[in-house]
Order: sequence, then structure tokens, then C-alpha cells
Amino acid sequence: MRGDRTGLKGYRAWITAAVLGALSAAALPPLHVIPILLLTIPALLAMLGACGTRRQAAAIGFWFGFGHQLFGLYWMTEAILFEAERFWWLVPFAVPLVACAIAVFTAGPCAIAWGTRPGLPRVLALAGAWTLFDLAKQFAVTGFPWNAWGTVWAVPGGFGDVFLQPAAFVGVHGLTLATVLLASLPSLGRRGLMAAAVAIVAWTGFGLGRLHFAMPSQAPDLSVVVVQGNVPQGQKMDTAFAMGVFRRYLALSHDGVAGAGAHPTVVVWPETASPFWLADEPAARAAIAEATGGAPALIGSIRFDDARRPRNSLLALDGQGAVSAIYDKWHLVPFGEYVPDWLPLPIQVIPGNGLAMGPGPRTLRVARLPAFGPLICYEAIFTGQIIAAERPDWLVNITNDAWFGNSTGPRQHLAAARLRAVEEGLPLVRAANTGISTVYDSLGHELGRLGLQTAGTLVVPLPGHLPPTPYGQAGLLIPLMLAVVVLGLSRPVRQKLTTI
Repeated sequence: MRGDRTGLKGYRAWITAAVLGALSAAALPPLHVIPILLLTIPALLAMLGACGTRRQAAAIGFWFGFGHQLFGLYWMTEAILFEAERFWWLVPFAVPLVACAIAVFTAGPCAIAWGTRPGLPRVLALAGAWTLFDLAKQFAVTGFPWNAWGTVWAVPGGFGDVFLQPAAFVGVHGLTLATVLLASLPSLGRRGLMAAAVAIVAWTGFGLGRLHFAMPSQAPDLSVVVVQGNVPQGQKMDTAFAMGVFRRYLALSHDGVAGAGAHPTVVVWPETASPFWLADEPAARAAIAEATGGAPALIGSIRFDDARRPRNSLLALDGQGAVSAIYDKWHLVPFGEYVPDWLPLPIQVIPGNGLAMGPGPRTLRVARLPAFGPLICYEAIFTGQIIAAERPDWLVNITNDAWFGNSTGPRQHLAAARLRAVEEGLPLVRAANTGISTVYDSLGHELGRLGLQTAGTLVVPLPGHLPPTPYGQAGLLIPLMLAVVVLGLSRPVRQKLTTI
């Protein structure tokens, strides 16, 4: 590797790239130190400019991505520790191995950017290729589009409300494209800094304008009672605590419905909140109906299908405790809920062959409720893949983030869910076992919250929805086309490669 611009060679360059990637992780939720990218991305571009071959540029990108993912995904170790007696040997390897796998999707864009002329062409190439590889990451193997750089703008409060609004047009991948472009501009000198300032002003104006002029539909006469049981993961997995957990949810549901007053209500429990196989337990369903005062309830539970295969499901119960609709999770967590056929390792939590996969996104219609789109757990991170052909009036995300403790994981998950509300122009109700439970309106504005590791209920009137957004109609095609155009504008030129 040439050292004519950075003075770094070999492993020292790799370590420097990994440190830059790790520092960039501070821009992600929940820290949101976005200005750090104005330093780390120009530094990455400088390191790419010092590379003598495409392979060296790919190595720099790999180590940048490795450092970024190592710190951005450290929380995955929390889940392993719940099964430490079985999987203790995975603790020092799991996150580094995942970081290595995902770092490939940073190596690619850096190799492509290296092949363009320095300056604006290289900036455009990096942004366009980065976005294309992020799109690929959503589908490669089982897909894991976690911590896209578009999520850095999901800052809690009014700042995030403003800066997330373009997601309704370009999605989180489009925000990632804009983020890489914006963060790269300081590498172009004074003109680049001026362009970055203008871009921020325009972005702010657009967000404020949309917040002011957006016209949601009339809100339905319905209060949502979100129940957060705050059941530790160890107790959720222990049958000795089953009845106590169930009674806790019943009591919280009763209190929440009482707090809603005379308004029609719907009660929402988190993922696998029911410790019983609810579809096969009419007595348990009747107890829920009694606790909710006859209000419909959306309950997370494991169920068995006709072939006696377990499924991670949302059961919609009517006021008499009958099951009126069922949604089965279709984007299962590899190793946690099933073992992929291409890597049959015995490291799953669910015994046997794991959970059966549902058919895909659905819109459920239940008496006394507006049509809703269910999302179970990390299905909410798969932008552009959450809505069925029939558009719902609101989204329901049930999850159990107890696996990840009081770490960045639940907060990053929340940021992704918030973006889905903006992208689709639909209010989103999120019920999480140990938190964070929230209700967002169709602009991503938070209407209520239950914090981490607290038990309680959140009672919020369900807001109206917006007309279909451009992103909601065209989906991933929009950021794909934008990325291709930006990459094309970089006008890559042939370079004489040195020996690799």
C-alpha cells in the first residue's frame, strides 16, 4: 500500500480503518453523534486515495466495516449469555464473525470508489455503491439490514421528526445515500463544506414543510392500550413462572382499559407475551376477554399449526375470547428461531427443527378495528417488505427485546420501527416485553412511550393515516434507481492496476 497520502501501510492502515469505523458507530442510535461522520468518511476517502490497488482499497473498506459493526452490534452477545451454559464458547466469536460477514458489504463500495477519479466522482461512487450494497445486504443469505446509516437521523424528539421526513419519498436506503454524500462533502474542501451547509438547510426546510402541510385522515374513535409486562427473559422461558406472568398481563390489561374510559379500545400484548399456547387454551382466551372488558386484543403467542409445527404468531381475539385472525411471523431469526439449511449448526434456541415460517406480509381485518398490518420482532427492520397488497390503516409491531437487556439493541430496533411509520405514512403501535413500547403517528412523531425495563400500560388514541407515500407505492425501486444514477454520475474511469 502506498503511504504517500496517509503515511500508513499494512496492518497500521487496517487498524486505523477499524478505529474510524468504530468511531462512526457513535452516529447510530442511541448516541446519534452525527457530526462524527464528517470526520470519519473523509478520512476513509483519504485512505482509499492512498491505496495502490483495488484489493488494498477493499481491505481498507473491510476493516472500516468490521470496526463499525463490532461496536454497532455488540449487543448481540447479550442474547448468547441467556444460554451461556450451552453457548458459552460463542461469546468471544459471535459478534466478530457477524461483523466480518457484514464488513464485506463495506469492502465492495470502497473497492468501487477506488476505481474512480479523486474528488466528486469518488464521493458519488462511494455513496451510490454503499447504497447498492446496503440494498443487497437486505436480501443476501437471510438478510440483515440492521443499522443502515439512514437511521442516524431517527433522533428522539423534534429533530428526528424533521430529518426523517424524506424517508416517505426515498426510504431509509435513500437517507443512507444522502448521509454518505453529505458526510463526504468536507473532503472536497471549502466548496464541499458550503454544499453540505446548503443541503442541511434544504433538508430542514423540506422536513418542516411536510410536517406542516401533511393532512392525515380523521382519527378513528379508538384508544390503543399497549401492555408492557417487563418479564425477564429467564422467567419467560421458565414454566414455573407461567401463571404469574399471565396474571401480570391480565392485571395490566384491566388497568389500561379502565384508564381508557368509555372509548372503544384495543389491547396489544408483546411478542410471545402469552406463556400458554393461546390458540389451544380457550380458558386463557376467556380470561383475556374478561380482563379487557370485552375489547378486542392482539396477543403475541406461540401456536401450533395443523401439522403441529410451532409458529411465532399474533392472535387477534374478539371480545368473547374467540380467535378472529392469525398472523404468523415470516422473517424468522436465523439460529434463534430456525437453522438455515445452508449452515446446519446446532445453536438454535427452539428445539427440533425450529419454527415454521409464515406466508408473508398480511393485512388483517378484525371486527371493531381498522385494518392493520402486523409485524413481529425484527420484521420491522425490513424496509419495503412490510405491507401486503391491501394497504392497512395502521401498523402493529410486537416484539420481545428482553434478549438484549439495557443495551443499544432495543433502541436501534425502535429507530428502525419509527422509520417504517414515516416511509409508509401509517401510525405504528409498538408493544415490547421489556420496552421500549411506543406509539408513532404517520409522520413518525412519538405520541407516548414506556421506557426500558418498566412494567405498565400506555393508552393513546390511535391517530389517522396519510395517503400512500411515494416510497409506500414504489418501495425499494426508488433508492435502487437513485443509487444507480449517482453511481453512474461518478463516471468511473479505467485505471492501470498495479500487481495484486
